[in-house]
Amino acid sequence: MTPFIAEMVGTALLITFGNGVVANVILSKTKGNGGGLIAITFGWAMAVFIGVYAASGSSGAHLNPAVTIGLAVIGKFEWTLVPTYLVAQLLGSLIGSLIVWMIYREHFDSTEDPEVKLACFATSPAIRNTSQNFATELLATAIFMVAILFIVKPTNTLGSVDALPVALVVLAIGLSLGGPTGYAINPARDLGPRIMHAILPIKNKGKSDWGYAWVPVVGPICGAILGVLIYNKLV
Repeated sequence: MTPFIAEMVGTALLITFGNGVVANVILSKTKGNGGGLIAITFGWAMAVFIGVYAASGSSGAHLNPAVTIGLAVIGKFEWTLVPTYLVAQLLGSLIGSLIVWMIYREHFDSTEDPEVKLACFATSPAIRNTSQNFATELLATAIFMVAILFIVKPTNTLGSVDALPVALVVLAIGLSLGGPTGYAINPARDLGPRIMHAILPIKNKGKSDWGYAWVPVVGPICGAILGVLIYNKLV
C-alpha cells in the first residue's frame, strides 16, 4: 500500500472498530447494550491495535493528525507529507463512520435519545467547561505522545510488535483519563465522524454540537506538540 492508502485504511479500521464498540454498547436493542465503559475502552484499544498493525508497514501508522503534526514539529516526519496524511486520515474516519452507521442503522432508528446517537460518532464532555475540556484533551494527548515516542523506533516505523504497546497506552488513557471528555486524543477520530453524523439520514439525530467540535481538534494538536517537546527535553 502507498502511505496515503495505508493511513486511510488504518484510520477507517480504527473508527470502524472504535465507534463500532460504542454503538454496540449504547444503542438500543443491540446484543452488547449496557456493556459499559470497560467494554468501550477495551474495544478502542483493540481498534488501535488493528489499525496500527494494518498500516504500520506502509505509513508508520500515525492514524491521527495530532501525531503527524507532532512528529513533524520535532523533525521525525517530513512537513511536505503532512497534508497527504491529514487528508488520508480524515477520509478514513469518514469511511469508518459510514460503515458503523450501515451496520447499526436499525439500532440508530430504534434509539430515541439524540445524544446517544451523537456519542456513536463524536465525543462530548461529561461536564461542559470549555477551558477545562480543552486542558483535558491537551494533557491526555501530551501524555499519549510522550508514551508512544518511547515505543516508536528511531526510524519512526511501527512494527507489529509495537502495535500492542500503543493499544495498551490508549487503553490506559481511556480507563484513567477518559472520564471528563471521552478521550478523543485524535482530531480525525472526532471531526470525521461528526461530519458523518451531520450528513447521514439518521432519524431524530439532533444537532452535531459544532460549538464543541474545535476542542477535540485543537486540544489534541496542541497536546501532541507539547508532548513531543517534553519528550525531546527528556531524551
